[in-house]
Amino acid sequence: MTDKEILKHIDHTQLKPFATWSDIEKLCDEAIKYRTASVCIPPVYVKRVHDAYGDKVNICTVVGFPLGYSVTAAKVAEVEQALDDGCNEIDMVVNISDVKNGDYVKVEKEIRTLKRVCGEHILKVIIETCYLSDEEKIAMCKAVTNAGADYIKTSTGFGIRGATIEDIHLFQRYIGPNVRMKAAGGVKNKKDLILFIEEGCDRIGTSSAVSMLTGLHTQEY
Repeated sequence: MTDKEILKHIDHTQLKPFATWSDIEKLCDEAIKYRTASVCIPPVYVKRVHDAYGDKVNICTVVGFPLGYSVTAAKVAEVEQALDDGCNEIDMVVNISDVKNGDYVKVEKEIRTLKRVCGEHILKVIIETCYLSDEEKIAMCKAVTNAGADYIKTSTGFGIRGATIEDIHLFQRYIGPNVRMKAAGGVKNKKDLILFIEEGCDRIGTSSAVSMLTGLHTQEY
């Protein structure tokens, strides 16, 4: 697999809480140069990136991030603002407390609500696998599928553990045919990038893919 093929699967990410405009510009310039799938940035920068770069970059942002326990109405407002600002893809965090309480119907309802707001725009659902049992992960695969979301995503990158191949294999068994997979966190080198893609991940969220593949220094988020 060539570096160019790998980069087509990368959501080039900068989500550190103290990210500056200079950091975001660097991210976008790299995304354009290396043709990554998207840039994944804080909501506060979406409009500025859209105004500065237009259609040169595919803009992704996060909602309910990173803890997920915002009320649904707040997440809806975040999605609406992000789309108004020029975002194309939304990575939402599920309400992990609801998952742990076994209220899967509520979680599915929230995902369905946000997908309705997204419309034709891509919705990725972060289930934060590091906090879930296999039973809960399976329930989330079903909820994401039933709610019509576009992707199931392993992690925020801010939890206690990131993506594992075991979780990707579990996803493959339980998601529907229209749901794609995104791995995030725990992807540390080129070998990992290739492995996750070959195992079926359509996207990988990472701040360091460019540095992994080019040797250039890129700050972790």
